[in-house]
Amino acid sequence: MTNLISLINLIPLANIEVRTQQLSTMSGDLGINRRILLFPLPYQGHINPMLELASLLHLRGFSITIFHTQFNSIDPTKHPSYDFISIIDGTTSNHFEVNNFPSRFVEHNNNCEQPFYDSLRKYLSENKGVTCLVADLHWYKIHAVAKRLGVVSLVLRTGSAASLRWFTSFPVLRAKGYYPLRESEKDELVTELPPYRVKDLIPMDKCRIDDFAMLVERDIEAAKNSSGIIINTFTAIESDEIQKLHQELSVPIFSIGPLHKFTSQFQSSLLPQDRSCLDWLDKQAPGSVLYVSFGSLASLNYEEFVETAWGLANSRQPFLWVVRPGSVCGTENVSMPDGFDEEIRGRGMVVAWAPQLEVLAHDAVGGFWTHNGWNSTLEGIWEGVPMICRPFFADQMGNARYVTHVWKVGIELEGKLERRIIEKTVRSLMKEKEGDEIRERMRVLRKNASECTKADGSSHLAINKLVNHILSL
Repeated sequence: MTNLISLINLIPLANIEVRTQQLSTMSGDLGINRRILLFPLPYQGHINPMLELASLLHLRGFSITIFHTQFNSIDPTKHPSYDFISIIDGTTSNHFEVNNFPSRFVEHNNNCEQPFYDSLRKYLSENKGVTCLVADLHWYKIHAVAKRLGVVSLVLRTGSAASLRWFTSFPVLRAKGYYPLRESEKDELVTELPPYRVKDLIPMDKCRIDDFAMLVERDIEAAKNSSGIIINTFTAIESDEIQKLHQELSVPIFSIGPLHKFTSQFQSSLLPQDRSCLDWLDKQAPGSVLYVSFGSLASLNYEEFVETAWGLANSRQPFLWVVRPGSVCGTENVSMPDGFDEEIRGRGMVVAWAPQLEVLAHDAVGGFWTHNGWNSTLEGIWEGVPMICRPFFADQMGNARYVTHVWKVGIELEGKLERRIIEKTVRSLMKEKEGDEIRERMRVLRKNASECTKADGSSHLAINKLVNHILSL
């Protein structure tokens, strides 16, 4: 059986359609069609990697059942190959305070613990062949429920390996007085966690440190008690961080990213995508467009929004700007500043949401102004698009630090958002020598990243190890 499984693992992932046909035959003949349960945290940046992992495991012959909350619910009709079970979670508000996310994650755990227990117990009584559960790192009570019911669990870390090392280091950082963060020390290096500076640490401006400490403690406990940790990263960018996690957590770690490159399906989107922007990009010169998106949660205040608008307009650079509902604090929808539409006509486009993977892969896109969510950071690297980094919350500060100072493939946009600074930064990236140097470094990094996904590359080998690990459970 092991040799036959190894044979399946050697089928190249590059041709997804051929691979699917081969696996549908081989997995049935081998009788390895075992079932994996998955449970994503209900936010865009956590849902997409979990669905990409589901697709990857399905291609390897596993049946898939996805538990999901009614809050930010996944649409099962878009994923007909999987079974779905909805969990009544009791979350009633879409309002998300980005700097108080620990309390929201704790709320999700408290609300879902008993409903998930009831659903999982019923499911196990009616179904055989469940191999394991893969749940988000922050579902610490979900991992505990699985253990109570005798189901082996694995953790999916949707962020970077470096950010997970911040979690493991938090007790030491707190004991040494880094928290609460002090403005006077913001530029000092954190000697216990290089290359972070104090201002790159996850901020806790609006949440109680004790609450955060509890979340971190329970997340790390769940990780250490799991059968393994799956991380959406790859050795070309985080080799040292991955190795240190091996030493700190003493559980198997599978660095299998970037997940979106191993699957054929498009990402699940909680917002409708405006695909007309792709037609607009077709009309732009190669490498000329700056793509601007701050993700699904981050928001600007109105003054920052206006300064961003005029900074982009005054740069004279073609741009595609995502202004989703809720992009500006305190309002669901916002109007552009007076005169803005006339100023940018023919060289700028604003959409409510965009098909980001396709946008970044488009020949016309030559720059990416990003919030540095981990998925966006990975996607930008994979497509070789230099970045302007403006992080907002959580691990985004650390991600931006790596982009700008470790890999050196982006420009840091710090301080108050002012149109003059924005204009200068955009031109530096898109038109000047600094941008050319960044582009060359990004070209090399992209090439190194692509090596990881080849048949003998580190991510591909890690996927094989993960599959064999799951089959051994």
